[in-house]
Amino acid sequence: MLLRNNPTRERWAEQVTPPKGAPNVIWIVLDDVGYGASSAFGGLIQTPIFDSLANNGLRYTNFHTAAICAPTRAALLTGRNSSNVHVAGFSHTILSAGFPGWDGRIPAEKGTIAEILRDYGYNTFAVGKYGVTPDEEASDAGPFDHWPSGKGFEHFFGFLGSQTDQYKPELVEDNAHVTPDGRHLSDQITDKAISYIDKQQKAAPGKPFFLYYAPAATHAPHQVDKYWSDQYKGKFDEGWDVYREKVLANQVKLGVIPANAVLPDRNPNIASWNSLTADQKKLYAKFMEVYAGYLTYTDYTVGRLIHYLQSIHQLDNTVIFLLIGDNGASKEGSFQGVIGKGTFSPGGTEEKQFQDNLNDIGEIGTPDGHNTNYPLGWAQAANAPFKYWKQDANSEGGTHNPLIVFYPKGITEKGGIRKQYGYVDDFLPTTLDIVGAKVPAYIRGIKQDYLQIPDR
Repeated sequence: MLLRNNPTRERWAEQVTPPKGAPNVIWIVLDDVGYGASSAFGGLIQTPIFDSLANNGLRYTNFHTAAICAPTRAALLTGRNSSNVHVAGFSHTILSAGFPGWDGRIPAEKGTIAEILRDYGYNTFAVGKYGVTPDEEASDAGPFDHWPSGKGFEHFFGFLGSQTDQYKPELVEDNAHVTPDGRHLSDQITDKAISYIDKQQKAAPGKPFFLYYAPAATHAPHQVDKYWSDQYKGKFDEGWDVYREKVLANQVKLGVIPANAVLPDRNPNIASWNSLTADQKKLYAKFMEVYAGYLTYTDYTVGRLIHYLQSIHQLDNTVIFLLIGDNGASKEGSFQGVIGKGTFSPGGTEEKQFQDNLNDIGEIGTPDGHNTNYPLGWAQAANAPFKYWKQDANSEGGTHNPLIVFYPKGITEKGGIRKQYGYVDDFLPTTLDIVGAKVPAYIRGIKQDYLQIPDR
């Protein structure tokens, strides 16, 4: 009796277990792609893995992002408006500001999907681009509160900024910078993602995981092995005007735009393809060949992950959200495109930039093409059928992106199309609904601010 009432007797901490039947979760977030780029949404760039996921899952045709990367990713990870989590702009020092909503630091009381799922018994991994760590906190001395490890990810392998060289990335593993091995970054992050899952499944078979897979692709620099870009030799010689027309027809046929949709007029600052010189066509087509190869290669690396999940019999029990672009295709290549030297300096001319690029055409897409980005005409084409591009939140071309959701165990309608409006902050509540989890009142002892998720 005394022992039964003794407050100092032994007791064990309750083990955290995931909700019964909770699936694995993978969020795949691509960068700067555009609605009309991938074949999954009518584009002329072949993405057979994306096509397969869409044909066996759902296409969301009215899905939206912010017009630049960091606000999109902050809203995605937290399920809150980007201004509400202090990332209305970038998290980088030079582009953040000391005003509410703009300081670039996601507060601890606005928890991420990784923090929530970790506390529900998931293992949590992230690879690739993070993009919401302030630059002044990005050294090996930290502080690490705004690194992935400080936001719920048990392992991270990738880069903290918005852009990095694909062969010489500013690479981080967990809480320290590491030396890249010289291979393309997408190869390295895919290997690491598979390794994390492999080790976890061997240690705890069947334990669910959350993977945030965010390659740098297809943000500049557009760098990819010739094996991929050579597959598109001559494929874009008809130019960006014909590209847009073909994509529109494909999109109508797929049902991802209305049958009565029409293309907006070509931007008045972009020349018609037929008015270009032979050298201009040669140079501009080369830029697009490399970009297309880069996107097809990215599809292949995603395929490696998908095939691995098949091999360990986990694909059917995995819900995959594939966001094909965190904003629209990029206008940052200017009118002439960019290779290794960056945009032309003040006092330069379009003609000089063109001649410099033509002289360096062999560097496009190579490890020496440190800033490779295609000309503005291709950005407009990749955003078909919409107007404008990344950075312009006043137009669909900057914010309207394809979403594919794949979940063999949970989606019975294969190849379905969903037309309701969606925004990136819908990822988190939808995932929690599928998993059977709720937003906690506290995360690691920190009271969370109110995040309303209506009951079904």
